[in-house]
Amino acid sequence: MKKILVVCGNGLGSSFVVEMNVKKILNELGVEAEVSHTDLASSKTETADIYLGSKDIVSLLEDGERQVIGLKNILDLDEIKEALQKVF
Repeated sequence: MKKILVVCGNGLGSSFVVEMNVKKILNELGVEAEVSHTDLASSKTETADIYLGSKDIVSLLEDGERQVIGLKNILDLDEIKEALQKVF
């Protein structure tokens, strides 16, 4: 099972909302995955298969080894769904 880590600057409200949206979309797609949220600093030491968040924040996680999904609008359900469909 893949692990998705939703990342935001503080790891509080916005990443929790995105986490809930990701879970809803994955359920609609029939995909099982472990989804959690965290702040940028903590995400650098956490292991996940996919890191998801706003482009400006998750770009700081790109290292050639991590699979990073950068979103223009983290609250746009269509954009999240499209990004997840490309992965799954």
